Amino acid sequence: MKKDLNKINKKLTGINALDESINQSWEQDNQAWWDWYVTLADNSNQVNSDTRQDIPSFPNVVLPSKKMIKNELSTPYNLKKKHIDFFRKNGFIKLPNVLSAGAIAKLRKEIIILLKKKFNLDETNRFLSLEMMWLYNKVIREYVISSRIAKIGADLLGIKSIRLYHDNILAKQPGCGRTPWHCDDHHFPLETNDVVTVWIPVQAIPREMGPLSFAKPLNIYKMVNKVKFNKFDTTYDKQINEIFKRKNVLIEDGPFNIGEVSFHHNFSFHTAGKNKTNMMRIALANTFYADGAKVINNPTMVSGDWKKFIPGVKPGEIASSNYNPICWKINNDK
Repeated sequence: MKKDLNKINKKLTGINALDESINQSWEQDNQAWWDWYVTLADNSNQVNSDTRQDIPSFPNVVLPSKKMIKNELSTPYNLKKKHIDFFRKNGFIKLPNVLSAGAIAKLRKEIIILLKKKFNLDETNRFLSLEMMWLYNKVIREYVISSRIAKIGADLLGIKSIRLYHDNILAKQPGCGRTPWHCDDHHFPLETNDVVTVWIPVQAIPREMGPLSFAKPLNIYKMVNKVKFNKFDTTYDKQINEIFKRKNVLIEDGPFNIGEVSFHHNFSFHTAGKNKTNMMRIALANTFYADGAKVINNPTMVSGDWKKFIPGVKPGEIASSNYNPICWKINNDK
């Protein structure tokens, strides 16, 4: 008999709130998914304070022209063997100077315009999300389907052709708490181990702002793969954190410089801290996967509104809709 557990997590509705199972579709939109998901993070060790750290605003830089942006985003990055080796061992890598300060400034300006259209940016404590903006915004499109960025992802994974799953503008407002420990394999309904998410901060991110943080090495996921996910409270996040502390798992939680971009594998366990500053922490996250991958047979509510990202594709079918373009393939390399 199903028991109504909605009182435990008021962000869940309908069938998602009825019992402990996650084997059903997500019933709300993507923003509602994030409003729910951040409630699963344990913030018991966070200091509650209205005082937030002042940090420098984005430096004044000359915005590049459309032609300059196109050229930068199509020029291959100097990825080295040591980068690939590090990624394959640890499941992530933070690469410097993937984008110029001018390119970041242009992206930041465009993202803030989009966020202002949808949200009240004077509010605090919320995690904001806008997805699939590349379909409607020409500037965002250049950054999402960039061959420069997609080729890095393909080379790190060691694949010959790479498709876009989705783009996601992610903004942590001042005061917004932690992102729970997780790996993206639980989120993306793709039947492949060749999935990479590219996380592009549009400002420098000091530790106080809550940079993306990674557990290493990659095979750490095997240590926690039997921990049961709990969709109602912070139990899962707490258990993962306790195991990592007990086992002395190494965590990379350093700051991001302007133009520094991270790439993480779908098995990489990662989190992010509370935004303790007076500035929104904004990033563009693009997820790519190996061409030819199929949708898993039984997507769960943890995959959110996945049908929006792969429209018309059913479970068990190859994930190759018009919304999933090939962004780089090996014969593109010059």
